[in-house]
Amino acid sequence: MKITHGQRKPLVLGVGNLLMGDEGIGVAAIRRLEKTELAEAVELVDGGTSGFHLLGLFRDQPHIILIDATTDGQPPGTVSLIHPRYASDFPPSLTAHDIGLKDLLESAALLGDLPNVDLITISISDFSSMTMDLSAPVAAALPQVEMLARKCLTRSRAQIQTADSAALPDLQATR
Repeated sequence: MKITHGQRKPLVLGVGNLLMGDEGIGVAAIRRLEKTELAEAVELVDGGTSGFHLLGLFRDQPHIILIDATTDGQPPGTVSLIHPRYASDFPPSLTAHDIGLKDLLESAALLGDLPNVDLITISISDFSSMTMDLSAPVAAALPQVEMLARKCLTRSRAQIQTADSAALPDLQATR
């Protein structure tokens, strides 16, 4: 994982455990986005199951998109977007690392490093089995996750203050 300070590109951070199937959807989304033109326009980070190790990524970021699985009771593959500012703003249950993400946002807020955050969640039903495969409904959500990430990035584009912001590609392009 690359941690840079002073980065002005938006950050897309996918978290999860690839060894637990659907629980790794955030990382699977990052791998999908790495194959698009977004890889040059934004910083894509596979956060795995890290917690406070990711705190340095928040410094000087104008915008962060977090992508993670949730066990919120919705049908598997349901994609949602929230804008959390505090731990209490998170869905009732993120997956195995929920305390880490909540604590991470709270810590960033206390340090004054909390950027605008979009949290994209993908509903899963169970993450207890050891597999590297996504279930069919969760895998089918990946295009919607990509589309939603693009919309979030397009909306925040005006907030990017770097000289190279004019060189960002059309983030609404589809593959």
